[in-house]
Amino acid sequence: MIRIRKCTPDDAVEVQQIGWKAYQETFAAMNSKETMDAYRNEAFKIGKITDELLNPASCFYFVEVERQLAGCLKVNESLAQTELQDPLSLEVERIYVLQAFQKMGLGRRLMDQAMEFALEKGKKYLWLGVWEKNCKAIQFYKKLGFVRIGIHDFVMGDEIQKDYLMRKDLVG
Repeated sequence: MIRIRKCTPDDAVEVQQIGWKAYQETFAAMNSKETMDAYRNEAFKIGKITDELLNPASCFYFVEVERQLAGCLKVNESLAQTELQDPLSLEVERIYVLQAFQKMGLGRRLMDQAMEFALEKGKKYLWLGVWEKNCKAIQFYKKLGFVRIGIHDFVMGDEIQKDYLMRKDLVG
């Protein structure tokens, strides 16, 4: 049984844990321990996660498989967006599926949730940033109809990495 549910501020610890675990699984092999630790101490602090959960312009969802947390999604409207801040857009800031649950269509289900949320809010397009070296994710987004629209810097610890900005127009 697969279920997607909206997170509440009471889920802060679980959001932190699953987010960090998925982040490590995806990026630890391509980054130094120091860079990963620095990013963890900045992006995954419990206070920061709680503030994000309390922000009315952001929304988190969990995906569960047989009542086990398998992944999470974070979307942002307007001023909560990390970059574009276009009122006609919805940013997919985080979309994580743990390795043990990959190849089950969960990423697609989370993206469907983002699209449904965007359409309910009258948004015209989704956008996201993805590390230029994350080929698996880039292919996934292309398969879903996202196209590259630019590039921006992503600061992780003391490193500046390049993210592709990708966009998907919605039909509503």
